[in-house]
Amino acid sequence: MTHTIQPNNPEATPAPDTTDIPAAPAPAGAPSSSVLPAALKRRVPKYSDLAPLMQFKKPEFSREARLKRASTIWELRDIAKRRTPQAPFDYTDGAAEEEITLRRARQAFLDIEFRPGILRNVSAIDLSTEILGKPSRLPVGIAPTGFTRMMQSEGEYAGSQAAEAAGIPYTLSTMGTASIEDVAAAAPNGRNWFQLYLWTDRDRSLELIERAAKAGNDTLMVTVDTAVAGARLRDVRNGMTIPPALTLKTVLDASYRPAWWFNFLTHEPLTFASLSRYTGTVADLINSMFDPTLTFEDLDWLRGTWKGKLVVKGIQTVEDARRVVDHGADGVILSNHGGRQLDRAPIPFHLLPEVKQAFTADNSNAAIMLDTGIMSGADIVAALALGADFTLIGRAYLYGLMAGGRAGVDRTLQILEKDMARTMALLGVSKVSDLTPDHVRLLAK
Repeated sequence: MTHTIQPNNPEATPAPDTTDIPAAPAPAGAPSSSVLPAALKRRVPKYSDLAPLMQFKKPEFSREARLKRASTIWELRDIAKRRTPQAPFDYTDGAAEEEITLRRARQAFLDIEFRPGILRNVSAIDLSTEILGKPSRLPVGIAPTGFTRMMQSEGEYAGSQAAEAAGIPYTLSTMGTASIEDVAAAAPNGRNWFQLYLWTDRDRSLELIERAAKAGNDTLMVTVDTAVAGARLRDVRNGMTIPPALTLKTVLDASYRPAWWFNFLTHEPLTFASLSRYTGTVADLINSMFDPTLTFEDLDWLRGTWKGKLVVKGIQTVEDARRVVDHGADGVILSNHGGRQLDRAPIPFHLLPEVKQAFTADNSNAAIMLDTGIMSGADIVAALALGADFTLIGRAYLYGLMAGGRAGVDRTLQILEKDMARTMALLGVSKVSDLTPDHVRLLAK
């Protein structure tokens, strides 16, 4: 047992005189109390020190503030989901059957490794490029999307005007909810392309082609992966119709999304670039319009009819890429329709190096474009490095549209531009033409 003897105890042994005994040295690394920096001494904080730390920002609830807080396309998607009824949101967000293709397409961009170069001058990044004989300020354009004003009432007008402002191409879909002429008038200085579904009624197709040419569209994009409609099960479960039906479910869904319904009900009813009116399901509309008998001979007819640039969208094999070029296409778009047609379809990003190699072997100067799965500027840079001349975005732009109309589309393009510039700078690349396959490595599974 140990006892403690108090200092005032008369029985205590006198303490030894330590006047001349030097103090034991402090452990290595421990600060000496005699030289403790002033910054490490405890003190009561002054209000003048706390005041700069207590500046509370005033809450902002405007559309501009909401969009500015979004730093990624995924964050725009979150905003879009909160502000859009389930049926139109799912029409945009969903894909065919089990949506395996869409997940794989997005995963393909994640399964890469960038290989940066160092000690390069990247003080100025040039994102401009040339596509189909004309300049584009960014290596990305807006893909054709159907029923766009159903997503948000500004629809194609917002997309075309944002593209015009950004100096990039905009593609109007045959299934778009604004006419060819109105979109051209809304963005008179933009570069407008027109996407065509060849119908069983060739006279109707020819009428659209002539209207597109007259309105100043310089490129015709023919989509070839829609012999029949894909099984888009989200639309089936939502009872998706054109126009949206006011069922009990949609009324309840609208109760906490009043802005969407107010815009929808107070603007002109949905009309189409190719139809005056239609009432029915999306699948029925597609199946009634599209021609399942199309062959390469039809592409020959189209090449002879259209005098501008012709690109074919929906290429999913190297063989078909070569064949459409042989039949007069100026470019191909590697695409599986955003995973919305055939589930388990080939992934465009995976197909890209093979098509590039084939075109190089053929001494072909046909443009190679790519869509499906792009959700960041880094995805675009990776595609360009592996051989794409250009890219297209569909869902990414629609998320911005649903999040905030024209301003939301502008924000989408701002996010992608910033992503691309940062990624290229970190790769040690100052212009698009300097990107090569050496900058990207596909990771083995």
